[in-house]
Amino acid sequence: MRPMSWWLVAILGLMAGWSTPARADDPNKSADGKGKVVTLDSLKSQVPADWKEEKPGNQMRAYQFRIPKVKGDAADAELVIFYFGPGAGGSTADNIRRWKGMFLTPEGKKIDDVATVTKMKVGDVDVTYLDVKGTYKFKARPFDPNAKEERRPDYRMLGVVFESKKGPYFFRLVGPDKTVTQHKKEFDKFLKGFK
Repeated sequence: MRPMSWWLVAILGLMAGWSTPARADDPNKSADGKGKVVTLDSLKSQVPADWKEEKPGNQMRAYQFRIPKVKGDAADAELVIFYFGPGAGGSTADNIRRWKGMFLTPEGKKIDDVATVTKMKVGDVDVTYLDVKGTYKFKARPFDPNAKEERRPDYRMLGVVFESKKGPYFFRLVGPDKTVTQHKKEFDKFLKGFK
C-alpha cells in the first residue's frame, strides 16, 4: 500500500509542474485566446494577451494586471483601474496633482518638465492622460500616513481619468521606465479601444 501511495504522490507532483495551454475558459483569456476583456459601464476593450489579470488588492480596484518586465528591468509594471462610485474619487485636477506628487524629479527639474497632460476623447468619453517620469515614491498603502515610502528611481506612470457616464474610472500604469515605454503603445491602443 505504501509504495503505491508514494507513486501516486510522485505522479501528482509531476502533473502539477506541467504547463497546460490556455483554455477558452481561462479567466485571463477571452474565448479567442487573446487578453482579458475589460468592461467599464457598457464600454469594452481588450488588454494584450501577455497582461496577466490579478485579483484586485482591495475593493477600490475594479481591475488589476501584471505587465511583463523587459530585459534589464528588475520588476514588472502594474496596471490598476480604480472605481469609487459615480462622481467619487476626487476631481480630475486633484488626481493629476496627486499622481504628479508621487514622483521626485531629477535635480534641477520641475515636475512639469517631466510630466505631460493631454486631454482627448475616447468615443463620447472625456479622458485626461498624464505621462510622468522620475523617482516613484511607492507606498503599499498610499493613503496610510504611517506606511513606509520606498523610492524607486527611473519609473514612469501613465495615469488616466476616464469620465464615462457612471464613472469616473482611474487608470494607473506604473513600472520601470523601460518596461512602461515598451508597453505604452499597447496601453494606448487598449485605452482608445473602448466602445
